[in-house]
Amino acid sequence: MNMTGIIFSNIYDAYMGDLTKYRTLASVPFGGRYRLIDFVLSNMSNSGFNNVGIITKYNYQSLIDHLGSCEEWDMSRKNSKVFILPPFGTGQTNVYQGKLEALYGAIAFLKRTKEKYILMSDCNVICNIDYELVLKEHLRSGAQITVVANREEPDNDDEVRDFVISVDDDNMVTDIAIKHSFTKENLCGMGMFLIEKNLLLHVVEEAVSHGRYHFERDFVQREFLEGSLSVNVYEFKGSVLRNRDVPSYFMNNCRMLQEDVRRDIFDPQNPIYTKVRDEVPTYYDHDCVVKDSLIADGCRIEGTVTDSIIFRNVVVEKGAVVDHCVVMQGTVIHAGANIKYTILDKDAQITEGRTLAGSERAPVIIQKGDTI
Repeated sequence: MNMTGIIFSNIYDAYMGDLTKYRTLASVPFGGRYRLIDFVLSNMSNSGFNNVGIITKYNYQSLIDHLGSCEEWDMSRKNSKVFILPPFGTGQTNVYQGKLEALYGAIAFLKRTKEKYILMSDCNVICNIDYELVLKEHLRSGAQITVVANREEPDNDDEVRDFVISVDDDNMVTDIAIKHSFTKENLCGMGMFLIEKNLLLHVVEEAVSHGRYHFERDFVQREFLEGSLSVNVYEFKGSVLRNRDVPSYFMNNCRMLQEDVRRDIFDPQNPIYTKVRDEVPTYYDHDCVVKDSLIADGCRIEGTVTDSIIFRNVVVEKGAVVDHCVVMQGTVIHAGANIKYTILDKDAQITEGRTLAGSERAPVIIQKGDTI
């Protein structure tokens, strides 16, 4: 594989509220047993990447703990490695503001990679994609950069995307807009870009020396509109879950209850890997009620669970009701509690008889280790 991977682990931390108070976005739990980084890292592993650099900013200890030696992703071999790239790697004194500055901090890693192309990706977009197809399309097009994008129908007229592409009847790019409204006729960037290494190194050094730090706006959009950059689009047609903020994160977890979405993302031909933990099977009491939920191993379910995502080692006591919730590892919901549209972070406790009720667009968040 002639590509090196770069994963940005912190770019969207500010949009995720309390979920990223103690951790980087890349290590936010998702779907019952995974972390957000598992999806993009598994895609790179399945596509044959030998080297992947993960650019960090802060709060990345949980990410390091989760990845370990990366043997679960088959990237702990002699010729396949994952590198954690912390800030201040080139002696800069300020934490990076955008992707160009982040890449400048990782420039030593980029220079010593032997692969010709760099595939950069955010970690907030969940999909199952073959990056080899992206490379083939990039080589076919002859463009300087290829953007991975998909078509979506907006939920309302005010909905925006970070990177909106307009194309003509021949699928040629005619315009690029940043943080703009879109229609089903547009293509929406998925935070994934393929570019030749030498061009990227030149762009990063030139941009930083002129005080530019935003990759999409200060490089891709700017130079495309000036006519000095040829942009190709690879249209991805599978399921895409964008975790833009807390409500979208909550709804995307709920979308994992849809069989067609699960089948598309967890393609057995291209599996999604995660850290292996050997737990006992989940215990279901004979009086419990469970409906339309994903429940990980190691749990004890004695109450009622409906339309929810339950992580490992969660306890739902008798008489407790959990409805449309995301309940992370180690949480205990005591007898008689009634929670709805709630996200409970790790090791939280809901006391006996307590009632919590959010909504799909505004779920209640209980922070890690809190007792309510």
